[in-house]
Amino acid sequence: MKTLISLFEEKVKEHADRPMLWEKQNGQYTPTTYAETREKVRQFAAGLLNMGVQKGDRIALLSEGRNDWIIGELAVLYSGAINVPLSVKLEATTELKFRLSHSGCKIVIVSGNQASKIDQIKNDLPELENIIYLDPKEKYERDELPKEEVYNLGANYLKTNKDDFEHIYQSIQGSDYANICYTSGTTADPKGIILSHRNYTANVEQALTLMDIPTYYKTLLILPLDHSFAHTAGIYSFIASGASIGMVEVGRNQVETLRNVPKNIREFKPNLLLSVPALAKSFRKNIEKGISEKGPRAEKLFKQALKTAYKYNKEGHNRGKGLQALKKPLINLYDKMLFSKIREGFGGELDFFIGGGALLDIELQRFFYAIGIPMYQGYGLSETAPIISSNAPDKHKLGSSGFLVENLELKICDENGQELPLEEKGEIVVRGENVMVGYWKNQEATEKSIQNGWFFTGDLGYLDKDGFLYVLGRYKSLLIANDGEKYSPESIEEALIEHSPYIEQCMLHNNQDPYTIGLIVPNKEAIKNEVVQKDLSLQSEEGQNAALELIQSEIDQFKKGGKYENMFPDRWVPSAIAVLGEGFTEENHMLNSTLKIVRRNIEKNYKQRIEYLYTPEGKDIFNHQNKTIVSRF
Repeated sequence: MKTLISLFEEKVKEHADRPMLWEKQNGQYTPTTYAETREKVRQFAAGLLNMGVQKGDRIALLSEGRNDWIIGELAVLYSGAINVPLSVKLEATTELKFRLSHSGCKIVIVSGNQASKIDQIKNDLPELENIIYLDPKEKYERDELPKEEVYNLGANYLKTNKDDFEHIYQSIQGSDYANICYTSGTTADPKGIILSHRNYTANVEQALTLMDIPTYYKTLLILPLDHSFAHTAGIYSFIASGASIGMVEVGRNQVETLRNVPKNIREFKPNLLLSVPALAKSFRKNIEKGISEKGPRAEKLFKQALKTAYKYNKEGHNRGKGLQALKKPLINLYDKMLFSKIREGFGGELDFFIGGGALLDIELQRFFYAIGIPMYQGYGLSETAPIISSNAPDKHKLGSSGFLVENLELKICDENGQELPLEEKGEIVVRGENVMVGYWKNQEATEKSIQNGWFFTGDLGYLDKDGFLYVLGRYKSLLIANDGEKYSPESIEEALIEHSPYIEQCMLHNNQDPYTIGLIVPNKEAIKNEVVQKDLSLQSEEGQNAALELIQSEIDQFKKGGKYENMFPDRWVPSAIAVLGEGFTEENHMLNSTLKIVRRNIEKNYKQRIEYLYTPEGKDIFNHQNKTIVSRF
């Protein structure tokens, strides 16, 4: 069975002199070839072996995206060790410490920006022996060393132990563990997903059945490299294609690094970008801001162009069909006048995005499709290495999560694990070589998730007659009415946020209750401005009522008689809402590191307010709790 090492070695032979990695040096992007990367990987791996690394040891990697990250992971794998990739968003004393302790990491490879986190907790990690710093520091303690020293140790090792080195990396099997990737849960016990070399290489092979990546393609990795989607689709699928990978310029902190993203995209001119819903929304917001700054005429023209393109494109697979074909000259004109100029902001060579994450609002998909850089939605989980399905340039249907990779079995099951017919909704269950080995030190969770080789994803979805997968949300986060009927909340929550300028975040709740309720994080500034324009104050009862009416009117748009009345069944649109004073964030553990809401934490935190909404007083939006919160805007 193929390993990540044999995959890499094979591609180095084929593409030795082609650029593999690109990184900003002295103000411009500089390439490192496949052969040069391999040389660095082998030397770093030999350095790890010289430090006493044994097969199966766990080595953590905590760094922003950079060449060192990819070289570091490959070096860990060549040494026979297991990489534990960690998010730079993790809090040191709880989340990070748990993962390092639970996985039993022997070494941590860390960047300068993250080093202080390890300094805080290293004395409480008895299995930790060494820390390798990717950036220089003033003084090194006995168990600390710079990456340069690891390279020197490697050079010395290879002088006398070259045959041993070759034997070690060539003896690694596809069934050997490559990674332990931790779930992004914000409870005290996230699960460590064990992925073997073959899990990854199988998924790369599967991913490349969805679309081709030409050797000239470049991607800029704007997602964190520990993100399973970026890891497989952005690193190993590109290596398998002989294509090249660019890194975002690392700033002094996360905010500064994020600010570099738009500039780096323009400079690097990628052909393909990987995205997630939060990034897609940010890109759209910046585009619309740029258009509105050009004045009302430009804004009006842009809206008209979008409207025409939406009608022409339909769901993608039926683009320009029937009478819509008559709009082709107009579409070409709009593209020349407007859309092509927007694409220049993305470097001018971007063919498409691939969107990870189960749910990307169809409106967002239509937007990017209209401007000529489609965002083809895909689906997967870390436990499946992660790619299960995706839309692609030659086969897509907007609103779906695409068609399945080859060499993967998928079925839709009911609550009892029985397979359901086509187009019926149930839990998505898959079987293939990409399915994880199991959860690290958690046999109970492993046996619950994997049964007879089938992995139960916990996601709700269905397959349509054309073989496209539709993912509707988490199976366990369903709204359940008091008569037992179920519905996925995510699409309603997304729509409320997308279509309302006054709602920033939203979580719906119904657990066999008489009606659905909503916890709403409002856009305080937008509401305040609207109330002030009416010559009212939020300190007055009249002003508070006006603010609450604004929010209610937005929700009413999805009910009978409203603008979006047929989008969702009435019973699932909230009948009562609580206006919240605090947003859902990673810091308060109401968002996970992939910026998805953590329902159990929100429900626990707002337990009393949820219960209050099921009282006659609480059901009235003008209740005293909502008024009190609004008065503090």
